[in-house]
This record gives sequence, structure tokens and C-alpha cells, in this order.
Amino acid sequence: MAEIIGLCNQKGGVGKTTSAINLAASLAAAEKHVLLVDFDPQSNSSSGLGIQKNSIESNSYRLVVDQSPATPLAPQKTDLAYLDIIPAATDLVGAEVELVSFEQREYALKKSLEPYHSQYDFILIDSPPSLGLLTLNLLVASHYLLVPVQAEYYALEGISDLMRTVSLVQQNLNPSLDVLGILITMHDARNNLAHDVEHELRAHFGDKVFRTVIPRNIRLSEAPSHGKPVLLYDIKSKGAESYLQLAQEFLSRLEEKQQRLGSVA
Repeated sequence: MAEIIGLCNQKGGVGKTTSAINLAASLAAAEKHVLLVDFDPQSNSSSGLGIQKNSIESNSYRLVVDQSPATPLAPQKTDLAYLDIIPAATDLVGAEVELVSFEQREYALKKSLEPYHSQYDFILIDSPPSLGLLTLNLLVASHYLLVPVQAEYYALEGISDLMRTVSLVQQNLNPSLDVLGILITMHDARNNLAHDVEHELRAHFGDKVFRTVIPRNIRLSEAPSHGKPVLLYDIKSKGAESYLQLAQEFLSRLEEKQQRLGSVA
């Protein structure tokens, strides 16, 4: 059964989509079967893998709004053999309004992903930069959260707001939801503020913060315009190396959590 990982931060511009694309690609490079669900109406995960907005009928809008399809939507193949994607479409903007009329609107995504559980090792979901109904669906559908956070002044405040929301979801809708880790992104080693923010995050959240830190890297910025993850654009870049390292730490964390759960059971 697939582990479902939501990448979530209500603040925009923190490297969430970059992390979704490149973690998915790095796991696929490790021969893990990965499905990336672009659940952000901006469709940047889709274009970052070479898929143009609104060009595919099997998209995440239909995934959640069409609750009784004759057959599950067929994910799109990518340039990586082990990585598929369900792209986003502009119509996803209207999904929040349409879902309001659903009887169990918070569970629409969770229900829609069930047919894919046996096909993949991991399902990664890229969320919009908000705490609306789409993000709530992500929180209910996910087993774990990965929270990208930029090394900047307001980072701690934003994460604290998100953690309060996660706590409410755990209490009322998804008690098994767990935060796998907080990922520091766009870290500029030359900037004293970046080091101060990293220190503050580690002091406040401890082991919840990944050891791997994603640096500011020009190749990471360039890769989406070519419709490729950075490891296919420039595998020797610092950006590619950092996401490959993150994938290994990600797998280790999951294994530790599963062993812990097994020992408790």
C-alpha cells in the first residue's frame, strides 16, 4: 500500500513545488514507484515536468470532482520510468466551490486516491499555498506531511500556524496524520539570517527538521523552464545532490517510523 505524503505550507514561495517535483524524481531514481498529484491550481508541478496546463483530461480536478468514474483516471508518464503524475488544470480553482455541496467534502481526495494505493510505493501531493478546502482534503488524505519552509524571518510564525491546523485535523478528521519533517529550502549559506532561522527552527522543532538543507541554486531555478526535474537537467548541481540526499533521509525516516509502529503493535 502506498504511503501518501502531502507537501504543505500555506505560505507561497517556500519551495514547495520545487520540493514536490525533485523529491518525487529522486525517489523514482531510487526505483520507487511514485505518483505525483498536482493539487495546486497554478499547475507548476505539472509544467515543471513538461506538461502544459489544461492539456490533459485526466487531471486532479476530475480526480476529486468526478466521484464515480467508470475507470480510475490514467496517470501521465514522465521522463522518469518510475514517476507518474496526475496534472492539475485551471478548473481546480472551482473545485473548492463544487466540493462544498459534497456530503463528505473533506474526504473527496482520500476516496479518489484509493484505486492507486496498490500501484505505487509513494503518492506525493503538491498543495496550493493556502489553508482552504483543497489543502484540507490533502491533510485528510495524507499519512504524513512534509513541510518546506524558506530560511527567512517569518518562517517560524508560518509553521506554527500550520501546526495548529494539523492538530485540529488530527483531532477531528485524520488521527493518523503525522508530520514527517520540516524541510529548510532556499538556504543561502552566505546570509547570516538564514543561519539564524535554521538555528531557531532546529531549537524549536528539534528532530522534526530534516538534516538535509536545500540551498539556493541556479540550476534548481532553471530546471522548471525546461520541463525537467533538476536531476535530469544537471545531476551534478548542488540542487540535484541535495534532493537525492533528501530522498535517502526521507526513506530512512519512514523506515524508522514504521519500525516504531511495528514495535508498538
